[in-house]
Amino acid sequence: MNGLIEALHIYDEQNSLVLSHTYTSRPLSATHLLPLYLDHPTPRPNLIYLANTNPPTLVFSLTHSNLLFLLTSSSEVEPLLALEFLHRVVDSFEEFLGAPLLAHKIEANYDVAAQLLTEMCDGGTINTTEPNALRDLIEVEGLMGKLLGNLSLPTKAGFGTNFNNSSAPSLIPQNTPALPWRRANVRHTSNELYADIVETLSVTLAPSGRPLAALASGTIAFTSKVSGVPDIVMTLTGPSGKHNLNSIIDLPVFHPCVRLARWREQPGVLSFIPPDGRFILAGYEVDLLPASDGRTGSLGPNSLKLPISLEIKTGLGAAGSDFEVRLNVNRVFAIGGSSHQAGRPGPGGGRGLGGPQAGTAASPSLHDLKVQVPLPADVRNLSELRPSKGDANYNPGDQFLEWSIPSKDLASGTSYFGLRCTVVGQLAEEDESADPTGFGFNNTASAVNEYSYDEPYQSSSAPKEAGKSAEAESEKDARRAAQNKILMPSSASVSFAVKGWLASGIKVESIIVDPRKSRGLGEAVKPYKGVKYLTVSKGGVEIRC
Repeated sequence: MNGLIEALHIYDEQNSLVLSHTYTSRPLSATHLLPLYLDHPTPRPNLIYLANTNPPTLVFSLTHSNLLFLLTSSSEVEPLLALEFLHRVVDSFEEFLGAPLLAHKIEANYDVAAQLLTEMCDGGTINTTEPNALRDLIEVEGLMGKLLGNLSLPTKAGFGTNFNNSSAPSLIPQNTPALPWRRANVRHTSNELYADIVETLSVTLAPSGRPLAALASGTIAFTSKVSGVPDIVMTLTGPSGKHNLNSIIDLPVFHPCVRLARWREQPGVLSFIPPDGRFILAGYEVDLLPASDGRTGSLGPNSLKLPISLEIKTGLGAAGSDFEVRLNVNRVFAIGGSSHQAGRPGPGGGRGLGGPQAGTAASPSLHDLKVQVPLPADVRNLSELRPSKGDANYNPGDQFLEWSIPSKDLASGTSYFGLRCTVVGQLAEEDESADPTGFGFNNTASAVNEYSYDEPYQSSSAPKEAGKSAEAESEKDARRAAQNKILMPSSASVSFAVKGWLASGIKVESIIVDPRKSRGLGEAVKPYKGVKYLTVSKGGVEIRC
């Protein structure tokens, strides 16, 4: 399968053409392609086959920042290759033109965009897609050119060249092996190395709190601002050490700079020569369920050690129209309002002069705590919202209840938070036909129960009527409870962010720059190193009723 990419078209939110670039052959024009793409019913997949065109065409699509990217090919192409190319185009545009990527930025810098598309794909064959390598190939107006403008100032030989022409002669010897992911002649006044590990939680809990499924998707973002060509070794460790890290991490993926042979020999050891700047070093998944033999029935509500626990009680009150959401926050994490600022600790540190800083591994902090409760479509309104702390908002058109707890309430020392609500359903037929005044003036009610002056003022059947009325009220309450049962929520989800803590327990043990293998970095230079941990749940922790 050696198909070629024929053309790339970019459209804005009004479906107006922003940029069109043809690589080879005679593909469909941008004006003919867009209506054929829009004729496909939504939701449109990332790959659409247009069989009625001549020749039949494959259309790969990507939507980013209200921009539509369409890539075409009339021959068989590996789908993942074409889609990954679209993502690389977006990343390169944001790298050179700035994020967020907007239509006017592409139009104002068409020369840079055309150079990028030409270098990234040559004659339909994907070529250079690494941002660091593109830095040496793309000519961009330098900083001194913007500052000096057209002024003719006397400068030293080579001064203007180094700033205005990114393809200036490199100071690194020509026999140095070229790295496609790293720029040549990298120079930094301050040498720094940062590692940021971010994990996204996806947890489903039973009504009892027992975990049904629990996954953490991790991303290791690395920032390298070191001169020359550094050779770095970063060591990861698990909750019980490095010996079982291979059994904890599932489906690892790495940047091309990582030496896979070293990882296979020593799981947890990442040896690499990094690109210059920030990049994604690795990704992984972790199954958080502690029982590996399938005996999920033995798991308890606190087996995951989450920073929060959630409970929902439905059908409360005399008519069963109330429900209550109870939230318990682990006091280890509830320090989001601490006066210490969250800093970036070193791999072996985490303590400041006044004790552990909030947001570090020694003192994790909980932020942005929100609870979202989806409600059935039959719920007309919530007559009462009674949160113990925070703000609760409900919009009938959105069909969900949102409860936010600010960091100052989390830091006040309270561990338990509650929210009680009363639901109001649709108007029942018997309520619509009932007499609102109770005096028999309603036409339907007066037709059934006519008022007569011949009835005695006192009747011996009064106790019987009272008994029947009590039974009718109890039956009415039972019917209301049955009707309100379908108005109760069936689940609730929690969103939060925890700085300084990872659900998987993975940590960075060390970051070492090998001076023997590194080039262009003096032996006396000791780069500053820092590590941050962050766990995010954007509605990922869900409990069912």
